[in-house]
Amino acid sequence: MAVVTATGIGIHLGGEPLFSQVSFKLSRGTRMTLSGRNGAGKSTLLRILAGELSNDSGALSFQKGVRVALHDQRPPRDSGLSLEQYVFTGRADVLETEAELERLEKVMSAGRHDEETMRAYSAAQQRLEMAGGYRWRDQVVAVARGLGFGEQEFDRPLATLSGGELTRASLARALAASADLLLLDEPTNHLDIPTLEWLEEYLKALDAAVVLVAHDRWFLESVGTAVLELEAGRARYFSGPWHAWRKEQAARQVALGKAIERQQAEIARMERFVERFRYKATKARQAQSRLKRIDRVRQNAATRDPEDRRRLAFSFAEPPRASRVVLKMVNGRIEVPGRVLLEHADLLIERDEHVVLVGPNGAGKTTLIETLAGERKPASGSVRVGHNAVVGYLSQHAESAAGEGTVIDAAARETGLSGQKVRDLLGAFLFSGDEVNKSLADISGGEQRRLSLAILVASGANVLLLDEPTNHLDLESREALEDALSAFPGAVILVSHDRALLEAVGSRTLVCEGGELDNHMTGWAEYQKARDESDEADRREAARLAAGSKRNPPEGKAGRGGSPGRESARARRRVGSLEKKIERAESELAALEDELADPAAWSTPEKSDRAARRHDRARDKVARLYEEWERAEQALVPEQRR
Repeated sequence: MAVVTATGIGIHLGGEPLFSQVSFKLSRGTRMTLSGRNGAGKSTLLRILAGELSNDSGALSFQKGVRVALHDQRPPRDSGLSLEQYVFTGRADVLETEAELERLEKVMSAGRHDEETMRAYSAAQQRLEMAGGYRWRDQVVAVARGLGFGEQEFDRPLATLSGGELTRASLARALAASADLLLLDEPTNHLDIPTLEWLEEYLKALDAAVVLVAHDRWFLESVGTAVLELEAGRARYFSGPWHAWRKEQAARQVALGKAIERQQAEIARMERFVERFRYKATKARQAQSRLKRIDRVRQNAATRDPEDRRRLAFSFAEPPRASRVVLKMVNGRIEVPGRVLLEHADLLIERDEHVVLVGPNGAGKTTLIETLAGERKPASGSVRVGHNAVVGYLSQHAESAAGEGTVIDAAARETGLSGQKVRDLLGAFLFSGDEVNKSLADISGGEQRRLSLAILVASGANVLLLDEPTNHLDLESREALEDALSAFPGAVILVSHDRALLEAVGSRTLVCEGGELDNHMTGWAEYQKARDESDEADRREAARLAAGSKRNPPEGKAGRGGSPGRESARARRRVGSLEKKIERAESELAALEDELADPAAWSTPEKSDRAARRHDRARDKVARLYEEWERAEQALVPEQRR
């Protein structure tokens, strides 16, 4: 049975139609993604489904008793609540049921056991059981944990949370609501990759209908089962995964283009006949017949869906050639007040390398990028920029679009361009006509990001440091950025939670985690695969050891061999950690050797030099890790080595 059915939904904003004739039917397990440019009406449709806005035409039909939950980008209204109180308000009905049960128990303990009271108590108990019983609170807490909140944070007032934390709190509240229809507007914002993966699995296991807006292509492909395409006021529903819809969309546009060309050619041919013969008596009847036929063809002519034809498309100019090593950090210590983020960190970036930097939120990725960009100094160690290296830095907050004045003022100020040159630059980034005169205070987040990218492209940098460059960009703009970075001949260090961008751009992966900076000589997807396999092997080994300890309980209080003590326990953990790193490094070396088996990797002297260096680094890393492992093994107490 359908959770919700939409039939011919339409709405006007400001007297103009935003969209019309939107129709779809959603059952449990259907996860429909909304596709369309900014301003196409995606968020508006979510609010219509949530009951916050009324549609001007068409009809919505909901399953009886359906529960609806909406997560959007608006911050919580009641900042006086704690995080825990706010998240639990998503289950206000269960809180009311618990309060009613408590009231009825007090009445019953006072001696009242009439039929009406007992019936009310039984009904409340049944509602609580349907909501998950007395474990429903554990389910809510599990959602908050999955989104990165520790229990120590539950008492924090909302007023003390950052913007990203507030967004995650709103998402936790919506997910915890146990809704039949879950509406999610940009749920991937402010989530790191492990949390994104948790959210994907959570949604795929959910027994509910889901409608979501997102610009993360990996997420859309993983989660979506259907697509509703909104384009210039029209809607089209497609049942199938996101990649299949993209393929169908492209084929449809190609086929439609051919149909339009054929019709236009037929009209032109008939018009030529009419023009030549309409005034000749012998051909007048045929000419009039052709005129009527032209009218019929025009009335029934295939037309492309109305759409905004502007597309962001840009490329970086060939930058000046820099020295082989463009960035180098030696023994770097990166810290913020009260916390060390990285210790003894070494980093070397060559002039043509594309490196992605990943790690959990709070691990220090942004602080490291700021340090490499010269925005802050390391607490110790050194950062050096190579000869003729020009660093271009794009922060996740787009400060280059800040300040006073207009879009064209900022572009001229930051690039040194003027006149038609600065207008041409802005035009390539979709600022045309009067849009260049918009005040910086009034432009949207997407416009801010496009302006910052325009300034970066004009900088002539041959080393790009990019921190979340896809923030506020729609899908088409993300793909344009992906194309430009993939073709960029200089060095790139990229921080992003867009996994499709990470995989497309990066050939080496740096992992910032646990105070360390680890180097992996593969792209992101290969690194993640190796890590997942290693984690799975660790889980199997832990399960095997746990099963063995149950079959062979330790002798005496400390077990056979006595207590190893804190130092040997730390040494054992070090050995185990190094063994995992060796396993990953050897997997990366093997993958790299498979890649370098392709003759194309050695086809030019420059490629040969680069391939040899990559192989040397990967091989040296394995050797270094084995040396560290041997030293750690020697640190174990004799009883532990036996």
